Amino acid sequence: MIEPRTLKGFRDHLPAQALARERILDVARQVYRSYGFVPIDTPALEYLEILTGKGSEETDKQLYRFKDHGGRDVGMRFDLTVPFARFAAQHLHELGLPFKRYHMATVWRGENTQRGRYREFMQCDFDTIGTTSPAADLEMVLVVHDLLRAIGIEKFTIRVNDRRLLAGLLESLGLADRSTDVLRSLDKLGKLDAAGVVRELVAHGVAADAAEKLLAAASLAGCPASALEQIAPSVAASERGRAGLEAIRAIVAGSREAGIADGRIVVDPSIARGLDYYTGLVLETFLDELPTLGSVCSGGRYDNLAGLYTREPLPGVGASLGLDRLLAGLEELGRLSTRETPAEIFLVHFDAAHLGDYLRIASALRAAGLPVEFFPEPRKLGQQLKLAAKRGHRIAIVAGSEEFSKGTVQLKDLAAQTATSVDWHGDVAVLVDAVRSKLEVIRGGYSR
Repeated sequence: MIEPRTLKGFRDHLPAQALARERILDVARQVYRSYGFVPIDTPALEYLEILTGKGSEETDKQLYRFKDHGGRDVGMRFDLTVPFARFAAQHLHELGLPFKRYHMATVWRGENTQRGRYREFMQCDFDTIGTTSPAADLEMVLVVHDLLRAIGIEKFTIRVNDRRLLAGLLESLGLADRSTDVLRSLDKLGKLDAAGVVRELVAHGVAADAAEKLLAAASLAGCPASALEQIAPSVAASERGRAGLEAIRAIVAGSREAGIADGRIVVDPSIARGLDYYTGLVLETFLDELPTLGSVCSGGRYDNLAGLYTREPLPGVGASLGLDRLLAGLEELGRLSTRETPAEIFLVHFDAAHLGDYLRIASALRAAGLPVEFFPEPRKLGQQLKLAAKRGHRIAIVAGSEEFSKGTVQLKDLAAQTATSVDWHGDVAVLVDAVRSKLEVIRGGYSR
């Protein structure tokens, strides 16, 4: 016998988890479309040269790579942004600019598994490519805000920074020539303690006093006004630093004008993002009740990434919802539905002689937009009802020979364990109305 098991870092998704994933995907799709983003798709496999050297040394090490049957070096995508840059360069003249896309798909990274992090996970990306307008940067923040609220999350914080502000800080500390290594180390704040980050910076040749000053500046996270006021002197001599500072101010002001509540946007100079392709605004989004979970929605501006594939300027900006990490957080908070079925109605198979009647009832309910699961065989009533309750069906419709002869059915509230008799006398419209009314009462009484 072969032992049934999954690889480390990979998971099966049971019905309740899979339904929760689909609900969030549906919400994301609606929010993205409300802003005019359109769907695209790209292959899971890319030529290796498309993927390597685009994220970081770490992502290069985490790539799942191999030779295909044609002897070509290929890799499985580690995110959706790099394939999108290739896609945009390849289809530029068919798309028109600016182009706004969303893409929700699985990616793979061979990283160490931990809380909310897996080797196979799904990202829900949205991006605008072909413009450097600050309005596109602001729109990214607004989409993230609207997305989290549409999912039903109210306690979250969007932490913003700008890579140019960080570049100004590094210039002031004489570290501009080490920016890649320094920013990668800085991005580990939260994963490592401050002392650990300092040690890593020193290992990259950064003087201990310069490392301490960098971390002091990075620790100025707080309300926009105070954080920007405190950090401004540190980048006053840097043109890039001043540009980053002004960009953050514009994001803060625009967010307020768009109606985002005060305190939802926090300026955080420690936000660097670990991928090398970011050039401007960067953001990370945290659940206030689980701040150590990590960012559930991250992104930023990347103005040079597509330039690796085309001479056409294709600046871009976008973010990604980390679906699996968000679901892990909601599960930890007890906010995930336990329902294992999308059908609120369960039709009991009580009497095989009335199969045609059952099918007619089920068809009428579905035609009225009411999903119903019909049990395939006439087992004991108690067994069917127990299974229906476990899966989260709200109503069971029970009818046998006696009920059919009288023109009645029983509508059973599976949570309350109460039943109501409905006289329908074969009129499916009457039965549909009765079921719909019963569901409305039950939905108003509890949430599951």
